[in-house]
Amino acid sequence: MNTHQPSLARRFVSTYGAIFLAALGVMANGVNAQPPSRYTFAVVPQFSATELHKDWAPLLARLSKDTGFTLELKVAASIPLFEASFLKGEPDFAYMNPYHAVMARKAQAYVPLLRDATPLTGVLVVRKDSTVKTLKDLNGQKIAFPAPNAFGASLYMRALLTEEAGIQFEPSYVKTHSNVFRHVIRKEAEAGGTVNAPLNDEVSAVRDQLQILFQTPPAASHPVVAHPRVTEAARKALTQAFLALALDAEGRALLKDIRTSTPVTASYQADYLPLEKLRIEKYIVTE
Repeated sequence: MNTHQPSLARRFVSTYGAIFLAALGVMANGVNAQPPSRYTFAVVPQFSATELHKDWAPLLARLSKDTGFTLELKVAASIPLFEASFLKGEPDFAYMNPYHAVMARKAQAYVPLLRDATPLTGVLVVRKDSTVKTLKDLNGQKIAFPAPNAFGASLYMRALLTEEAGIQFEPSYVKTHSNVFRHVIRKEAEAGGTVNAPLNDEVSAVRDQLQILFQTPPAASHPVVAHPRVTEAARKALTQAFLALALDAEGRALLKDIRTSTPVTASYQADYLPLEKLRIEKYIVTE
């Protein structure tokens, strides 16, 4: 009996040691790994970085607390840089304009999670004392836009001005909606493209000098989207936490700051697939 014990012991160690090492290998490959405790959250830089951090940092801090995972705010220096980032699939979550949702879906299969219930409307503004009374009066003039692919303010607006109004104009991309207003007021552009929310949010000293010349048809508003690598559980947790903000005073104040006062769940098929049918791809500007 004793002569066989070392052999049995060796076989035991060999067999169960191999199983243990195999289990370690499986864990190293991520099969049994814990889900991430930190996700990046990129926000389209339609306003200054200072303003975006002021509005979004407190909200992401609250959502981090409510979901149990950390959301790290990422603000690109420009909208084109933001676009380059999500087209490469870098952010885990992102808040983007409606046509960005189309671009992100095609490039990386990003999934819309939620949006504001209020539709997005692009508006074209001019000075109140402007001699421009119709879109035809803008033929040959300079028009300011925040960025080439800002959906309601620029992309959709430029397509409508070109194809439906039949005018030619010089586009000037000035980075933010606030800059658009100031370019128009200072007569550095005859008109400016923006959307309803930034115009409504502007200080009265600026807003009172402008008037709306034209509005685009409404579209689904900016969505929060998730990269497909984000687990279904994490997507649901963020969506539920976001929607729950509307249930208390602190949460409603945070939602108001990011212009999403009435969050609702979003669907690509219902909300953003219709934008593909506008066939405005040729107006996208890539850098």
